[in-house]
Amino acid sequence: MYFATYILNGQEKIGVLNYGKTRIVDLSKLDVPDSPGTMLDFITSCNDHVIATIKEHLSDESFIKENSTDLAAVTLLAPIPELQRNVICLGLNYREHIQEVTSIIKKDLQEPEAPIYFGKMATRAIGHNGEILSHPEVTKELDYEVELAVIIGKDGTNIPREKAEEHIFGYSVFNDITARDLQRTHKQWIRGKSLDTFTVMGPHIVHKSEIPFPVELDISCKVNGELRQWSNTRHFIFDIPYIISDLSRGFTLRAGDVIATGTPKGVGMGFDPPRYLKSGDIVECSIEKIGTLVNRIK
Repeated sequence: MYFATYILNGQEKIGVLNYGKTRIVDLSKLDVPDSPGTMLDFITSCNDHVIATIKEHLSDESFIKENSTDLAAVTLLAPIPELQRNVICLGLNYREHIQEVTSIIKKDLQEPEAPIYFGKMATRAIGHNGEILSHPEVTKELDYEVELAVIIGKDGTNIPREKAEEHIFGYSVFNDITARDLQRTHKQWIRGKSLDTFTVMGPHIVHKSEIPFPVELDISCKVNGELRQWSNTRHFIFDIPYIISDLSRGFTLRAGDVIATGTPKGVGMGFDPPRYLKSGDIVECSIEKIGTLVNRIK
């Protein structure tokens, strides 16, 4: 199941795509309790019974025909446009990206013994086909980072690794847009990763039932059609069960939280000379079984 937030006739709605991913059904037309108004509401209230009900409706072709809208007729937003708190991000979670960074800073980086966490501030995320502001007055080194986003589906503290999947709602494609010069200037990551429109996610959230666990998916990024990044999430240094268990020690993960799990090699700063984004560039971030998130740099 693929869940999306979208605009239809000027109204923001949440819906689920049909199995062919060509049409979308407003969740208010399904037997979903409490008629959730936002994706955060839905994720918070969702349970196995709700998922089973939705699956039953999606299998009914006559229901889909009568109650759906052509996906091409709607405007997709980020699946969770208004985040409840900062995106939780991981740095240096692919070995080849560590090697890439080592070659740039001319300093030997060791594989981290513990996950490197940081926050990415965002009052509002942008989605598929949304424009990313280049902020030329602030940065000259705009970069891309394709990542797998994990969306938490159930609150939890001190979660054992073996129960991590129980706390996942689903997955999405994430582009951790970054101003590299701001990173260097401020000697930390939150400023360079938190300018307006730098939180990019979509085109939808795939329910965890569609993705076998452990999650091993091809991940890639293209700029203007040129393949820049490619890897597989099996190459995580810290896998998803470890991340969820480790983060939740003494810290309550909440339904709707977004965890960005790190980017593979091939970022713009890794080229010689660097190949940063510029106005007019098209960035395509893809993850197997989830989809492709496309954005233009303004």
